[in-house]
Amino acid sequence: MKTKQIDFNEEIIDAALGEVMHTSFMTYAEYVTLERALPRVEDGLKPVQRRILYTMYDLGILPDKPFKKSARIVGEALGKYHPHGDTSVYDAMVRLAQPYAMRMPLVDGHGNFGSMDGDSAAAMRYTEARLSPLALEMLRDLNKDTVSFRPNFDDTEREPDMLPSRYPNLLVNGSSGIAVGLATNVPPHNLGEVIGGVTERIEHPDCSLEDVMKHIKAPDFPTGGYLLEGDGLKQAYETGKGKIYIRAKAHIEKTTSGKNLIVVTEIPYEVKKSAMLEKILSVSENKKEIFAGIADIRDESDREGVRAVIEVRKGHDPEKILNLLYKYTDLQTTFGINMMVIADGAPKQLGLLKIIDYYIKHQKNVITRRTQFDLERAEKREHILLGLIIAVKNIDRVIKIIRASKNTEEAKRSLMKEFNLTGVQAQAILDMRLARLTNLEVELLENEYKEVVALIKYLRSILGSETKLLEVIKEELTAIKDKYADKRRTQLMKEEHAQIEVDESEFVVVEECTILMTRAGNLKRMSQKALQKGMEAEELEEKLQPVFLVPTDTASKIYVFTNKGNMLMLPVSSIPEARMKEAGKSLNALVSGLDQGEEILNIITKNDFAKGLMYFATRGGLVKATQMEEFDVKKSKIMACGLKDGDELIYAKPSEAEQDNMLFITSDGMSINIRKSEVSVMGRSGKGVGAIKLGKHSRVVFAEQIQNGQDGNVLLMTEKGYAKLTPIADFDEQGRNGKGLKSYQLTEATGKDVVGALLIEKICMVTSVQKSGELHKIKTDDVPVDARNTKGEQVVLALMGNDVVKLYKNIFE
Repeated sequence: MKTKQIDFNEEIIDAALGEVMHTSFMTYAEYVTLERALPRVEDGLKPVQRRILYTMYDLGILPDKPFKKSARIVGEALGKYHPHGDTSVYDAMVRLAQPYAMRMPLVDGHGNFGSMDGDSAAAMRYTEARLSPLALEMLRDLNKDTVSFRPNFDDTEREPDMLPSRYPNLLVNGSSGIAVGLATNVPPHNLGEVIGGVTERIEHPDCSLEDVMKHIKAPDFPTGGYLLEGDGLKQAYETGKGKIYIRAKAHIEKTTSGKNLIVVTEIPYEVKKSAMLEKILSVSENKKEIFAGIADIRDESDREGVRAVIEVRKGHDPEKILNLLYKYTDLQTTFGINMMVIADGAPKQLGLLKIIDYYIKHQKNVITRRTQFDLERAEKREHILLGLIIAVKNIDRVIKIIRASKNTEEAKRSLMKEFNLTGVQAQAILDMRLARLTNLEVELLENEYKEVVALIKYLRSILGSETKLLEVIKEELTAIKDKYADKRRTQLMKEEHAQIEVDESEFVVVEECTILMTRAGNLKRMSQKALQKGMEAEELEEKLQPVFLVPTDTASKIYVFTNKGNMLMLPVSSIPEARMKEAGKSLNALVSGLDQGEEILNIITKNDFAKGLMYFATRGGLVKATQMEEFDVKKSKIMACGLKDGDELIYAKPSEAEQDNMLFITSDGMSINIRKSEVSVMGRSGKGVGAIKLGKHSRVVFAEQIQNGQDGNVLLMTEKGYAKLTPIADFDEQGRNGKGLKSYQLTEATGKDVVGALLIEKICMVTSVQKSGELHKIKTDDVPVDARNTKGEQVVLALMGNDVVKLYKNIFE
């Protein structure tokens, strides 16, 4: 058997990837925008919502009929009109039934359809549904050719392009959705107000937005609450985009025990009650200073409605706490109005007047098509009635003709010829029952004929006069308003009456405290009393030994400089209060976005800003000064000093006025004493200028501000535990960026590196740390005083590679 050769090249389309992506994505974007995410301006429904309502109408699941399983409705919608996931259809149907999501629900749900706490609905096999009475007004006259139909996805059924929507559903129930590059968020409104606004526009086509807003005052959310009137609302109604503020409805109750309760009875639209209460709890814990008056938070909601209770401690003002809750929690939220809809086959952002105009245009078309449909049917009936009346008036002749005819066709032809009738009239006579030949029936036929003639005249008058057409629209809208409209739920509040003016400082108790940084790099806050008690306690572990003690108060901020050249600003209140023997919190736990290996070099307060300059020194031998005012920023993290690749800061301190010089000591035992006036003042991003020229493999291990001739010594220690004290006066002043002077005589015995140095102004205790983690405490008066170029004496035994790696002062000793 011969195998047919297939030419695969014929199936290959040669196109640039950019073109294919553009074409494919644009097709997808258009589909999502027009067929999924955005509502039509005429009926305010997305395709899935329209298909659900039409499916229920088609199945006869009407308000006066029994409920049917949601699974049946979803399955029918999927099979006939909406070939997508069942979850998307069911979720859309659930929302149409939720009274806290829809201002006027279109589906009457039976069973668990979710809750305001964010609970999801029961599975579709458990719940039941039917159309709500108002949904019928969306579908009314659908069978009278009022809207266009199109084939479904497989051309086996037909579905409506839009619903007749006998009331402005887009404004009444609103809509929200996200398309590709577009989004919509139309707020719900009061049915009676919207119909009033539409009627105003019908009566006065040239009316202004202000005229319409006398009727449509503002959105009306199903969950009630307050809406703060302001410029954002009018801007949204003018342009289709704006921002409004909505607020929970709350009042103060007093208990018999004297406590005050803040009781929330209505919450902002689309806020989940449980999430709102969780946020109140979280804020009250994170801002303990200003929310110290909150004793308890509980949900007492039941079938009667929402009741969230915030219990206030005695001695605290509930009104002030409520205002703070408006400021910091979801008791007050913003609603971004974005009235993006499908109009004229394309997405458009429309203002209120434009939406109403599109709706009126739609209703004109619906009423015109319905009237034309009714007129054609009435004219057909008039024609038949004329024939029947002729027949009953000449009944004897009609009977004679019929009896004389051989068959029905001959009788039909004879009647047409005898009485000058049409085929339709003759057939109607033949189909007439004998009971219709009574005198009463003859009279009924004549009365019906008169009614049909009057109806035809009325329908023709509607088609012949736009004024009459608009009157019909108004009358039908008014009838819906009278039948279904309810009171406004969201109350309006003047924005100036709703300003939240709370002085938070009156809630904050300012206490003096000290910030400690431990050897482990953790931060903690201690009161003066706790600090004193901790200093008197027994010896601390090495990791708990403090490196810095920074006096401040709980209302202030601290400024933390790190070895990676960053400055971090932290509120003192954010640092946990802890005892001396507690670890505190790492910098990583307090600040996000730190680099690996980032460590604290220094901590300053706002008082240090008066010192004018901040001095920086790097391990690579660079130095710079920066104006302190450059660090007075609101950001929580900024660059304090630029760094070259591989370099890091080892020194960051404010200027000491009495210290005119800076001393640098390197790992290879060199030192340089330069004047601070030689240090360039640079911006925060500056990397600095050379302070000392480094030898091969050497690095700066010590930098400090000093005064020439001042009392005191510099303690230097090598990796093998050799140490000495060299008087400050021995470090002669030199020009910047020189090689410096020999400050330590390094030998094979001392080791090749100076590992650390400390400025010693009085007798104190210092600690050396070895590779093994072993600590060795040294009293400074046990260290020999030697000149610069000497090797000192061994004060720490560093045997078998257990070298000294670190040297620090003991603050409490």
